[in-house]
Amino acid sequence: MFLVLSDVFSYFCTANKKQVIHYTCERNIENMQDLNNSELEKGLLRRSSLLLGADNMDRLGRAKVILFGVGGVGSWCAESLVRSGLRHLTIVDADCVCITNCNRQLMATVKTIGEPKVEALRSRLLDINPCAEITAIQRLYSKETADEFHLEEYDFVIDAIDSLKDKANLILHATSIPTVTLFSSMGAALRIDPTRVKVAEFWKVRNDPLGAALRKKLKRAKTIPQQKFQCVYSDELPLDNLGTEIEMPDSSDDPRLKEQATLIKKAQTNGSLSHITGIFGFTLAGLVMQKITSFTVSADMEERDNNE
Repeated sequence: MFLVLSDVFSYFCTANKKQVIHYTCERNIENMQDLNNSELEKGLLRRSSLLLGADNMDRLGRAKVILFGVGGVGSWCAESLVRSGLRHLTIVDADCVCITNCNRQLMATVKTIGEPKVEALRSRLLDINPCAEITAIQRLYSKETADEFHLEEYDFVIDAIDSLKDKANLILHATSIPTVTLFSSMGAALRIDPTRVKVAEFWKVRNDPLGAALRKKLKRAKTIPQQKFQCVYSDELPLDNLGTEIEMPDSSDDPRLKEQATLIKKAQTNGSLSHITGIFGFTLAGLVMQKITSFTVSADMEERDNNE
């Protein structure tokens, strides 16, 4: 009898707790709806403002960033920037969400398979901060389309492109504009050690096949970037794929899976993991944040160490 009464008491306590939580959530939602945009954004960015201060938050709110490539690296970079307080972000990617993106790309879920990546990501970013201005462009950056993006209108260009040719063109384009700061991601695939992710100037990147291929391509064409720029890379030597590509069934009744099967067969892929691509993306966002706020952790630590 004691056990039965205890179970009944526990049930009513749990049920009552759920009702209280549900009621509290409903009241919080109602209160949020009563806020104007300015009050809402202040609440959303309270922790950022506490650390950075009003002047830095103002600079962050006025900065304009364009991000090329919103895959495993770019998607995490975009979210970090918006959560921190960036208000003007343009995201560029020609691809749609593929089923194989779900292991490492922020906006890739079973529900978003088949959607344009930039639209799926824009929707998520506006759920985080409805006051942000997020421009989504489903377009491939190339030498032929370069002028369509008006890079001179931005303060920062972030390169998270996979294609060697298009990446080289973007680097040359962005570094030709004196008012633009470029940050670039090197290869994040085939790595597993999070402690090996580094930041270095482009010509000093090591153990990165993509960076080596870029330098070789630029030297051979005698087209050297007109400005130095920082890169996020891993100095971990690329691993080998231990598995084999899984074939998607063409005969699936789900039209999305039929389309994915075709896309996957066309792609030459390497394995990658979200904890690595995410660190790459967050590091890119951190570089932008440091530049906007003129706050460099490494410099502050160096000054502290020199004073000790």
